[in-house]
Amino acid sequence: MQIDKGHWGNVNLDGVLITATFFFPRAMHHGKGRMQPILQDHTTEEQREAIFAIMSGEGQPVGSMFNIFSVVVDDICEPQFTKIEFEWDVKKRTARIHAPDLVTATAEPIRNPVTNEEVSIRTVLPDGWVFYEAEVGSGSVKSIGDIRVDHSQRHSSLGFFAFNNNGMAYSYEEAMKNGSLDKIA
Repeated sequence: MQIDKGHWGNVNLDGVLITATFFFPRAMHHGKGRMQPILQDHTTEEQREAIFAIMSGEGQPVGSMFNIFSVVVDDICEPQFTKIEFEWDVKKRTARIHAPDLVTATAEPIRNPVTNEEVSIRTVLPDGWVFYEAEVGSGSVKSIGDIRVDHSQRHSSLGFFAFNNNGMAYSYEEAMKNGSLDKIA
């Protein structure tokens, strides 16, 4: 994810890129997950501490995204600090994240298996805890860090979201008024 604009206390997080690899032996809600955080190599020590505090769920209400991750992830592997390449286009349903020697993930449009035409599918979750609206794509990921995965043509969601210390920063109605995917993309 990319933080377009944000802060943790007095620490500026504008433009910081964060990625992580995850593994869950069963469905995520059963827990016992593993995570390896990956941050840009040029983040400052203060930014790293802020990101780790956010990812820990510290000070966040039960049911918010990072609070949930703090409950279902039992093992946090050694964080990695490296170059992260990130590009995405919600309208085209494409994305790419690459952290050398750690992980590469891509998303592309889902295609009709008969005509090979791109298909637009959108998820709308008025009570969402990660996003309210996202384009659905076909995702692939290969990770060779501490958590090794190799998955092709799996689910991928591409959407905008805004968090604060209370979880989602806006209500569904506010988010749709201020910038649904139709307005942004």
